[in-house]
Amino acid sequence: MKYHLHIYCLMLFLSCTLSNLATVRLPHFFSDNMVLQRDMPIRIWGTANKGENVSVTFNGNTRSDKADKQGNWQVEFPAIPAGGPYEMKIEGKKNTILLKNILLGDVWICSGQSNMEWILKNTTDAEQEIKNATNPNLRLLTVPKCIQATEQTDIPETQWVECTPKTAPSFSAVGYYFGRFLQQELDIPIGLIHSSWGGTNIQSWTSWEGATQTNQYAPYKGMDIFQASKKANADIAMALSGQLDVGMKKRWYLPKTSTQDWIDYEVPKVWDGELQNIDGIVWFRYDIELPSSAAEKEATLYLGSIDDKDITFVNGKQVGETQSWTINRKYSLPKGTLHSGKNTITVRVWDEMGGGGIIGPKEKMYLDVDGQKFSLIGTWKYKKSYTSDMEGFNPPSPNMFASVLYNGMIHPLVGYGIKGAIWYQGENNAGEAYEYRSMFKNMIQDWRKQWGYEFPFYWVQLANFMAVKDEPGESTWAELREAQNMALELPQTGQAVITDIGEADDIHPRNKKDVGYRLAQNAFRTTYGKNVLGWGPVYESMKIEGDKIILSFGNTGKGLTTSDKNRYGYVAGFTIAGEDKKFEWAKAYIVGNTVVVFSEKVQHPVAVRYGWSDNPYDNNLTNSEGLLASPFRTDTWKGITQP
Repeated sequence: MKYHLHIYCLMLFLSCTLSNLATVRLPHFFSDNMVLQRDMPIRIWGTANKGENVSVTFNGNTRSDKADKQGNWQVEFPAIPAGGPYEMKIEGKKNTILLKNILLGDVWICSGQSNMEWILKNTTDAEQEIKNATNPNLRLLTVPKCIQATEQTDIPETQWVECTPKTAPSFSAVGYYFGRFLQQELDIPIGLIHSSWGGTNIQSWTSWEGATQTNQYAPYKGMDIFQASKKANADIAMALSGQLDVGMKKRWYLPKTSTQDWIDYEVPKVWDGELQNIDGIVWFRYDIELPSSAAEKEATLYLGSIDDKDITFVNGKQVGETQSWTINRKYSLPKGTLHSGKNTITVRVWDEMGGGGIIGPKEKMYLDVDGQKFSLIGTWKYKKSYTSDMEGFNPPSPNMFASVLYNGMIHPLVGYGIKGAIWYQGENNAGEAYEYRSMFKNMIQDWRKQWGYEFPFYWVQLANFMAVKDEPGESTWAELREAQNMALELPQTGQAVITDIGEADDIHPRNKKDVGYRLAQNAFRTTYGKNVLGWGPVYESMKIEGDKIILSFGNTGKGLTTSDKNRYGYVAGFTIAGEDKKFEWAKAYIVGNTVVVFSEKVQHPVAVRYGWSDNPYDNNLTNSEGLLASPFRTDTWKGITQP
């Protein structure tokens, strides 16, 4: 599956953001409008100066802690039932943070690849859904894309928002619908944390500790990711360690850096000249003279939009970092950052694709010092650090090595109370479906281990996709679905079967409403104890009677049926084979909670398969609630992805 590198942060440098500001700080997921998990102890944490006392007041209670040698602090409040809104005050020696409009409810992580990332405005019936999206009890948080070689404690800048016609369109459609169905049925606040990246493998979403439990990464057990990547591939090791960015390595952000070989460039504008057709990292620098009246004062730096992302320094100190070209930069400069005379602004620009640069607009580019504005429009200087026109260009990618997305997009959330997680991924791993059997279960168990409890985990089985085959055969996608079925062995798990709503020529089905609905049905039954079937019929056993095979099913409700009232005159999607392992299309009919399968071409059958293809579009076996049976097979013959 193809993907575009919209926004992600380079390894190892995010921690600099926290250390440069001597104030109490919170991870970005603690913000106004957040939902905290009800009915479990509430942990709040952050950073401050070493030894600084921090107090947090919430729901009439105050808890205090002293920052340790690394500047970390943490407090805990007793469990609270669903409700709100609340406020929370965090006080340190130098600053106070007030968080407003906080709700207590159920928090769900929504993760995976592009079908989880697919936004609401690009789905079926989006216009009407968005029009009616106002729901103050449904809150949304999108985690910016972030590759990291080591486990992080924060995510790039973002914040919780209420669900409205303005915020819903750009949120995960599957997550949105899942949350909407939960909120409407349960009548409690629901918080959705969306953390996904299109075209990604499951290995990237598993912690390094968890990854080394799998066959693929077991040879690296006992090594850290840098040692392992160096052993696996030296180019990967260099990319992960950030060594390819010469500017960061040589500290071009320091004012003393010589700019004799830097090139003059008018700002703002999209890259042109020798930069016009390149991607990668380019450093920009601008010197500005300030009067003595501006020295030692707080200030605000405005840089407009930067395509795609930046790390910005003033006089050698990092003052901000933004991961998206859609955000106008606004960075606060504490007292002591500026001084009289020459001040140096350095911007490390990372362009991932297409046009790049410091693009303005002009009216958004200035330095505000106590109400006095100093323009930043004019001649800057630049120097290329790591760009696509250089030999060996190999930027970090989300599938470069195990754990790099877990580190940057999941691990920072560990400790934030959640009710459970939903997952839509697998397309990228279809070619290694046999290994996915263990990798998927391992990732679920890994996440649960990291959080310290066995939270519910529900996923979407792969949809029907690609051309319909005229004859029965093998399929990597069928084997991946089988691997997903096998993960149901784990407690508190479930899956949404959607082999009826895919599209042959599009890997991204536009109908995400039914996906969210079917995931919610799993949660209603398993997590919330509702009297629903939750999922489709489940294959249990088989027996051979002459030239027929009789299959028994559970979870049938009031009985087995078909979704299309037997438009073929029989239950569709079955194939049958004898000892020769040659499968033939079969006819099938329902008898109570069983399905009888046969074919005139197979007199001595030994195995049956159902929906065993890339695109089993005509599968029609359902239970009384209209939920589809998952594709399955009764044989254990070697598949095409098994080594």
